[in-house]
Amino acid sequence: MKERIPDSPLDTLRQYEIPEGVTLHLRVAGPVVRACAWAIDALIRTLIYLSLAMLLGYLGGLGLGVMLIGLFLIEWFYPVVFEMHNGATPGKRAMGVLVIQENGTPVTPAASVIRNLLRSVDFLPFLYGVGLVTMLSNRSFQRLGDLAAGTLVVYRDQNIERMDPATSTALKPPMDLSEEEQLVILNFAERRETLSEERRQELAELLSAQTGLQGVAAEQALYGYANWILKGR
Repeated sequence: MKERIPDSPLDTLRQYEIPEGVTLHLRVAGPVVRACAWAIDALIRTLIYLSLAMLLGYLGGLGLGVMLIGLFLIEWFYPVVFEMHNGATPGKRAMGVLVIQENGTPVTPAASVIRNLLRSVDFLPFLYGVGLVTMLSNRSFQRLGDLAAGTLVVYRDQNIERMDPATSTALKPPMDLSEEEQLVILNFAERRETLSEERRQELAELLSAQTGLQGVAAEQALYGYANWILKGR
């Protein structure tokens, strides 16, 4: 997949064209909105820390040990847990942004862990100084963690949330799908209203060798696969 650079260097809309000719539009989030999201999450973590301190303060040395373990887990895995659930921490959800892969697919567990472990580097020398400089040095506002993990922080709007597939049932594909294949299926589901019934079924039947389905059944199966991909199964 190749990135198509918008005409204006100040435009935060990124256009990605996959080999099948489908263009994805991703509106990246800048430093200000991301800083606000971080501040909200920092407040939430602080409240959790204070609650832990009050609950474990009566246990003496044992309570201190448990609290330190809890602080470590919350600090490093708080964002990972939420990003795996819906792509965004509470702070990011409040600011209307989420984390995705650079190609528009949901963030993977490995990518989420990498981008959050590298927060320790981005935070240097203080208050994300390195991260801010890195974000301002590239057009997609990626900090070091994002560059290493291949992730973007984008606005949660119609271009990103995608059109719901025509079925509410999530169906696991019978074969492993590459990221590009996932994108093709998602875009097929999004474009269903622009295609004739015959064309939809013709495209769906390209996977008949794997699915064993034809006609309407093949088309409905693709909608189920798209729903499965969207839910990050």
